Amino acid sequence: MAIYFEVKTVSGKIIRTTHSHWELISKLKHPEIDGKESEVKNCLSEPFEIRRSSEDPNVYLYYSSYQKYFICVVARHLNGEGFIITAYLTDKIKEGEIVWKR
Repeated sequence: MAIYFEVKTVSGKIIRTTHSHWELISKLKHPEIDGKESEVKNCLSEPFEIRRSSEDPNVYLYYSSYQKYFICVVARHLNGEGFIITAYLTDKIKEGEIVWKR
């Protein structure tokens, strides 16, 4: 599977996604994020907050502002790297331990 894009996060992790997985997210699951690759990359590299999932300690939620919403990028961290699980627009920040804040 070819890497579509990868981003180095503020914590030094390299988070990536494949073209087919990005298509699944942006076309089927969360069409509101379609065409917002640069905003998603920015959310990973310059979030205002990162939270650890309350359900899975290896899953992190990256948040950045976007118009009147937040972009949330959900990524799994593995051995210094990781991959995007999903990304979406939201008006609420989920529960979870804050692990980094700007």
